[in-house]
Amino acid sequence: MKQFGGNILFLDKDDINTDEIIPAKYLTENSKEALQPYCLEDLKLDGFNPHRDIAGKGVIVTRKNFGCGSSREHAPWVLEVNGINIVIAENFARIFRQNMFNCGMIAAELPHDTINLLFKEFTGKQTVLSVDLENNMLYFKADCGNQDDCCNQNDCLEKQIPFALKEFEKALVQSGGWVEYAAKHY
Repeated sequence: MKQFGGNILFLDKDDINTDEIIPAKYLTENSKEALQPYCLEDLKLDGFNPHRDIAGKGVIVTRKNFGCGSSREHAPWVLEVNGINIVIAENFARIFRQNMFNCGMIAAELPHDTINLLFKEFTGKQTVLSVDLENNMLYFKADCGNQDDCCNQNDCLEKQIPFALKEFEKALVQSGGWVEYAAKHY
């Protein structure tokens, strides 16, 4: 099973589409590795630089309708090859969401208010996510240093947030994706 969690990349934008995740001109590449340098290349977001901001991230937290646009497996592949195995959003485009699970990755949906809370409290802070897949729990922890807006004596901000996966989605994730699941069950 893949490792889930890590440093978080906050992308404060609705409707990030598959062309922004991986531009169509790279769909002729025949390996996931060849896609790696082009992840989120066409995403226009103030202050965001894909060559600087993706490295070392394992998680994306974003807004609603992530993965909309044309359906392509290349979109989750480019995230995966860059070490991102979980995307947290208010909701996802249906085909993109299923492609995430088919690749053994997590597409976690959280309510609008919870997504707003995450952006309000964690944006701009070095934030790490841990995932407890067995108990469907997300653990957010930000190292705030000596910033005044952190709330405890340990100079960190922590949140524990439940998320839901259907049993089959969890089985796909635990197996490593559809191909591995099918090899075990058929």
